[in-house]
Parts: sequence; structure tokens; C-alpha cells
Amino acid sequence: MMRIFLADISATRKLGITLAQSLNAGNVILLEGDLGAGKTTLVQGIGEGLGITDPIVSPTFTLINEYTQGRLPLYHLDLYRLESNQVPALNLETYWEGIEVTPGIVAIEWAERMPYKPDSYLSVRLSYGDEKTRQMEITPHNCVLSEEIVTRRM
Repeated sequence: MMRIFLADISATRKLGITLAQSLNAGNVILLEGDLGAGKTTLVQGIGEGLGITDPIVSPTFTLINEYTQGRLPLYHLDLYRLESNQVPALNLETYWEGIEVTPGIVAIEWAERMPYKPDSYLSVRLSYGDEKTRQMEITPHNCVLSEEIVTRRM
């Protein structure tokens, strides 16, 4: 696990941009953290880093937003309104396995509600620091992170 301290919302977005540059089709990012901790901001940065120009908004009510015009498609999911027993009906594996969609990046907010996980993913936990700062803990599971992410200072 690596811990990154983020000075402000801009640093969170910039880290997303940097992270996007090292992502490949099929990568899954499972995001956890309190409301307002920066999950959507990080995904917005990932979208920007992928070259997506559409506004990236939290899919809290739509559950899934698909952005297909970047370097790779970005599938942004939000499980906030769901109970764990409702999640299997979404067939999330179709996104990370690229079964019915073009393989891309899958970013899932409120991933702690998932009763199952893919074989390979990045676990990202965001939390509040003091004042406007944030802290991010990134743990790769059966995957590796770019050295640039590991050594980057925000």
C-alpha cells in the first residue's frame, strides 16, 4: 500500500490525470471514502488524463456513466444508493471483462458495497486530512502501479 497526501482538490484531480496515463484497458479502480472525500474528483482527473472532454459527473442516480471518446473508454459506476445484495444484478463483470462493452477503465465509487471483486484491481481509499487536505491510500491487487505514481508528490 502507498499513502499519498493531497494538498487540495486540484492535487486530487492532477493525481487522477497522472494515474490515467498508466492505465490500460481492463484496469479496475475500486474507490472508497466518505462523502466529499474526492472520489468523483479523482475520476474526473482520470477522465481528463484519458482525453475525455465530456463533463464527468457522479452517477449516483444513474448508477453507471459511460464515456467512450477518450484514449480508452471510462466506465464510472456509483453504488452509493445500493445495498450489497442489489449489486450482483448490475453484472459489473461485463465491464471489467469487456464482454458487452469495449474494454476500458472501470472506476467504481462506494466499492465497499460490492459482494465480489475482480481478480485484479486498484483499491483506492480517500480520507480527509486537516482543513482542505486529503489522504489517499492506493493498494494494488494482482496488478502494478507506474513508478511515476509511486514517486509523485502532490
